[in-house]
Amino acid sequence: MLSMAGIEINGSRPFDIQINNPNFFKRVLQDGSLGLGESYMDGWWECERLDIFFQRVVAAGLEKKLPHHLKDILRIAAARLTNLQSQKRAWIVGKEHYDLGNDLFTQMLDPYMQYSCGYWQQATTLEEAQEAKLRLICEKLHLRPGMRVLDIGCGWGGLSAYAAKHYGVSMVGVTISAEQQKMAQERCAGLDVEILAAGLPRSPPAV
Repeated sequence: MLSMAGIEINGSRPFDIQINNPNFFKRVLQDGSLGLGESYMDGWWECERLDIFFQRVVAAGLEKKLPHHLKDILRIAAARLTNLQSQKRAWIVGKEHYDLGNDLFTQMLDPYMQYSCGYWQQATTLEEAQEAKLRLICEKLHLRPGMRVLDIGCGWGGLSAYAAKHYGVSMVGVTISAEQQKMAQERCAGLDVEILAAGLPRSPPAV
């Protein structure tokens, strides 16, 4: 596909891409342009002149070259053939992505460190949207003081901290990342919150 844009893999020109991880192809096939961007952030490929690279990709309309039904078939096939999810792989994903450090995420996320969409019905800022989302989640769960809640995939502990502080519940958060666990524990200090680091458990912690 890249050849349609005049781009070579491991070529010598500044806008050619250099592949550092053979899983790059599988990721782009499965996730398209999102996989292309995220694999670059993860260091799976590099390019000296990204500006020219993307100009060529856009000009060639590569996203439109494959019919939608064919792209869907390819992505489903790739997902089924490459689904390597396991307890060991969960730890690997955490190490490669979240355990790179918290500085980047602190700069790009809201004060609650939410890594998912906010609730923008009345919000005008990212912080307001994320707090509105947390409040909506807690209300839909009908949280009340004395309840004990398990938050699997708790990230940096934003929901756990919010629910414990504003709804008086006891929270148990689980993350696969040691960096997330460390930061979440710091953010939840003084609250009825326990943050655990674990892979994919066969059964959840007792609540």
